Parts: sequence; C-alpha cells; structure tokens
Amino acid sequence: MRVLLVEDDTMIGEVVRDTLKDESYAVDWIQNGLAVASTLKAQPYDLILLDLGLPGKDGQEVLSSLRARHDDTPVLIITARDALSERLRGLDGGADDYILKPFKMEELLARMRAVLRRKGGQASPVLSNGVLSLDPATREAVVCDGAAVVLSGREFALLQALLIRPGAILSRATLEDHIYGWGDEIESNMVDFLIHALRRKLGNDVIQNVRGVGWRVSKGS
Repeated sequence: MRVLLVEDDTMIGEVVRDTLKDESYAVDWIQNGLAVASTLKAQPYDLILLDLGLPGKDGQEVLSSLRARHDDTPVLIITARDALSERLRGLDGGADDYILKPFKMEELLARMRAVLRRKGGQASPVLSNGVLSLDPATREAVVCDGAAVVLSGREFALLQALLIRPGAILSRATLEDHIYGWGDEIESNMVDFLIHALRRKLGNDVIQNVRGVGWRVSKGS
C-alpha cells in the first residue's frame, strides 16, 4: 500500500514514516498543505494521512479541495485539534476517520487497516479471493485450509496489492508503486524475486502471469 503522509511536525513525521515503512507500507512524506494537489497529480495513493495545522494550506481546506474535485482517496485525519466541532467538520467534510494526537502507532495502524478495508468493500479484516487469504494484521497467508505462512514485508505488500483487486492485472510499475516510496532504490528484478518467493511458499498457481502485461490472483470461487 502506498501512503501519502502530510505532516509538518518533523518528530511526528519521522516516527510515523519509519513505523509505516517497518510495516511494509510505501510512504511519501510532505510537510506543506499546498504540495498535496501536485503530489496527487504525480502519484496515486491508497491512503492519505492528513494533519490539519499545516503551513501553506490548512488540512481542512486540503480535504475540501480533494472532495470538491471528486478525488475519493481515503483520508485519515491525524491532529491535535480535539474540539467536537473540528471532528464533525472533518468527518462531514469527507474524512474517512479521525485520530487525535498523541496516539499510539498500534491504533493508527489498526485504523488505517479499517479504512483501507472499507475502501475495498471488505467487511472482514482478512483479504481473500476464496482460495487464498491474507491477514494484514499478522502478515500471514493461507491457501485453502492449509497452514498459515508468515510473509516478509515486501512479500506481504505485493500480495496485498493483488488481493485487494482479485482478477485485475497489475503491471510491474503498479506493483513497484506499492513496494517503494520516494527515495527508495528500485531493484530491477525485485517484483520477479518476490513473486518467485511467494509461489515457493504458497504454490505455483497462487499468482498468475499474464505475459507482457503483468500479474494477478484469480477471483476465486
């Protein structure tokens, strides 16, 4: 999953960015509200973590601008503004969730998973295509009713991208977008390496190659 972090507090931003990277998210971090629109034009994101007290353009204005142009990227507000009026304004203005600073990273991660799950139309916390299931909280994958297999961070990130849209063909560039953030060195054979590792752990038929186009997981039954 690729996340845009919009946070001007350097200490908070560094902690959130580093923790998300450790949890296998690709994270891009900006510190000014004015930079959001141009960043979203250049790169699609699965989720935006949005502070409200931003220089350049307030977070509430950023959110209003996003929804006014029909950008439905999920937004989770992270802020110290604890007044009920602020929370209502954010949620009624199109935010998908709202978490107050200071927060525990475990709670932020759980709220992120819930927002992404709702966005994908998933009621269950476990992603599944009927054949393969993946638990985002534990990074465990299960084929049919077999034993759970723990995946590495990048294995999990790639498989999660495929399982969110079973049946859809994802190109190499799209999969790389879910693995790497800004400044990360893109290794030319990483996607092939990860798919090989996942097939070795879960079976050769779990990920299908569509020659010259990309990869997919089946829609299942």
